[in-house]
Amino acid sequence: MQTLLKQIQAAKEIENGKQTHPIFNLHFLLLCFSSMLFSASYNMLIPELPSYLSSLGGADYKGLIISLFTLTAGLSRPISGQLIDTVGRKPVLLIGTIVCLICGFLYPVLGSVAGFLLLRLFHGFSTGFNPTAMTAYVSDVVPPNRWGEALGWQGLFYGMGLALGPALGSFIKLYFSFDVLFYSSSFVAFLSFALIFTIKETLTVKKPFTLQTLKISRQNIFASEAVSPAIVTFLTYFAFGMVLTLIPDWSQHLGIAYKGLFFILFTIASLLVRLFAGKFSDSYGRVPLIFLGLAILLISMLVMGYFPSITGLVIASLTYGTAMGILSPALNAWTVDLSLPSHKGRAIATMFIGMEAGIGLGALFSGFYYQNILSRIPQIMLLCAVTTLFAIIYLQLRKRFTGRKQLPIEQN
Repeated sequence: MQTLLKQIQAAKEIENGKQTHPIFNLHFLLLCFSSMLFSASYNMLIPELPSYLSSLGGADYKGLIISLFTLTAGLSRPISGQLIDTVGRKPVLLIGTIVCLICGFLYPVLGSVAGFLLLRLFHGFSTGFNPTAMTAYVSDVVPPNRWGEALGWQGLFYGMGLALGPALGSFIKLYFSFDVLFYSSSFVAFLSFALIFTIKETLTVKKPFTLQTLKISRQNIFASEAVSPAIVTFLTYFAFGMVLTLIPDWSQHLGIAYKGLFFILFTIASLLVRLFAGKFSDSYGRVPLIFLGLAILLISMLVMGYFPSITGLVIASLTYGTAMGILSPALNAWTVDLSLPSHKGRAIATMFIGMEAGIGLGALFSGFYYQNILSRIPQIMLLCAVTTLFAIIYLQLRKRFTGRKQLPIEQN
């Protein structure tokens, strides 16, 4: 009993800021490195998939590369959220990583347009499971007053995978073949799986898995407390879906041979900002940081739309990376702030549903409107500026209508 009282007192002191908590414990670090490898596994394919699909005769379906992936990712979020809250964080992490591992071996086998598109649907389950569980796991092993900082670091590692993946993928394709690229993706996913296998489960009250666990009721699809972060996330990531779809072709049109350049610059800027953004959100509030990130995102889209040149692309990639480096940890932490302890997975899944819907619809719209007409790409980027402006307006209206009901961490 005395030990329990000491633990409760220590927890209160941490929450009140009287003592610090070592966020860089073993489980957190293992998860961070696994996060980096998982991200690299599926992102290393992104720059080369448009040309691979074209080689199969599916050039007109480039918009589906991202949208199909995000469709199943979004649809699987309620399931992964429920499993996170009942079966545990670790099993969901493992499922997501195994999907990546399997898909790398299947791409060379399903060598047709229909087979490729079907596999993109299946591959989407990986991000429907893994990142959701990662966020819940981080919030379990780190105290609330350092969630922003911890999620910023975890996002930094995930972002390193986003940078290293496309760079490594383009390098492998340049000197080897598509098949070697796909098998390499599976190997990187296996390394991520091995790291996850070593961490301990953090869900204290678990239920055994049954088929009934997969049954999703209407109220379990969305967590009402996380709707606001989900809306802002949707409007933010609408642009990301367009960028993922169009930047490889736009880079080539501008005379950039290395199609991963935008993603490298974007990720470097994002990683540098994440070192501080998450911690700032702990100190100054989530919403003020989100306002700042949206303003910078708006600037990046305007630069990309109005300055169609290599210089414009470089500036846009750096400002875009800065914006996402601010927004990602702040939105994640804001969602966890608003979540109910027993339904943390559901709240995080709701926010990620907004993200997947934004990416998927952005990719689908851009592919539908683009139609391989390069002059339309700047117009699409200006549309991204409009959706970003909608996010700023929504956040301002929410702040005005909630007024004094805002949580302390949301206030200026």
